[in-house]
Amino acid sequence: MIEFVWIWVFLVLPLPWLIRRALPAAADAGGAALRTPFLEELDGLPSNQGVKQGKPHALWIAVAGWVLLVGAAARPQWLGDPIEQAVSGRDLMLAVDLSGSMEIEDFFLHGRSVDRLTATQWVAGQFIERRVGDRIGLILFGERAYLQAPLTFDRTTVHILLDEAVIGLAGDKTAIGDAIGLAAKRLRDNPADQRVLILLSDGANTAGAVSPLQAAEVAAREKLKIYTIGVGADQMVVNDLFGTRRVNPSQDLDEETMNAIAEKTGGRYFRARDTNELEHIYQLLDELEPVERARHFYRPRTELYPWPLAAALLLAGLLAVTKLRE
Repeated sequence: MIEFVWIWVFLVLPLPWLIRRALPAAADAGGAALRTPFLEELDGLPSNQGVKQGKPHALWIAVAGWVLLVGAAARPQWLGDPIEQAVSGRDLMLAVDLSGSMEIEDFFLHGRSVDRLTATQWVAGQFIERRVGDRIGLILFGERAYLQAPLTFDRTTVHILLDEAVIGLAGDKTAIGDAIGLAAKRLRDNPADQRVLILLSDGANTAGAVSPLQAAEVAAREKLKIYTIGVGADQMVVNDLFGTRRVNPSQDLDEETMNAIAEKTGGRYFRARDTNELEHIYQLLDELEPVERARHFYRPRTELYPWPLAAALLLAGLLAVTKLRE
C-alpha cells in the first residue's frame, strides 16, 4: 500500500488558485498604438479569436505539474508486507582464554587431534550460530583482557573474530580477573536480567590487576551471572625419551576458583574434558539461557517521491517549450 508521510502538504494544492483570486488583474499595457476604423472586423478574424482564447492544454499541463510536485513533497512511500523480527531478552558476552596452555592437543575433532582453542572455536562457533536474535560480544584474554567484539546482533562477525583468534595473541599468562572485570564494565548499562558472561579457561589466574574472586564480587554486585567452563583432558599419552607415559594436562586448572566464581554470581561451573562434553555444555547453556523471542514486526518502506518529482519536472519543461513556441 502507498502511504504519504506528510499528508498535510496537500493543503497547499489550492494555493495557485487562491493567489490568482487575491491578486489584482494585470493592468493594460497602455492601449493600442494605432487606432483603426475597422477594429471590429479584426476582432472577428479566426486568428484573433485563437489569441484571445489562448491554449487550454498549457493550463492543464501546469495543473498536472503542480499536483505532482505537491504529491512528491508529501513524501509517498510504498509499505511492504509486515516482517517478523526476532528480538532476544539476553545479551551474552563470551570470554575465551588464549594463554599458551590452550595449545595442548588433548581434544579430538572429526577424528583428529586438535588443540584446546581449535575445539573451543568449533563448539563455541556453533553456539553463536544458534543464538538467533541474541546480542553477542567477545572478550579474548591472556596476560591482558581485550574486547574483541562489542555486543552486536551480527553473529557472523563475532564468529569470524573468534575463528581468527590465535594462541598467545593476548600473552602467555592468564588474567581471569581482568576478563571478568571487563565484562562487568561492558554489561553495566544493560538490564539486570540480561547480563550473562560465559568464561572459558584451562588454567589458573597468573596475571592481571585484580584477582578472580574480587572480580566475581564486583560482578555479583553488578548482577552479572557468570558461567565458567574448565577445559582440558584428565589424562593424555605423551612420548619422551623413555617411551610413552600418561600425564594430566589439566593439573594447572584451578577448578576451585572457577566454581567459586560461578557460585558468587549465580551461575554454574562446567568441566569439559573432551569435545563431546564441551558440546553438551553449550547445549545446556542454550537451555539455561534460552533465546527469548518477542514478536516484533516492521514493514519495509520504499521512497516513491522521485517518480512524481521527475514527472513534475518533465511537465515543467514541456510547458516551457510550449510557451517559447507561442
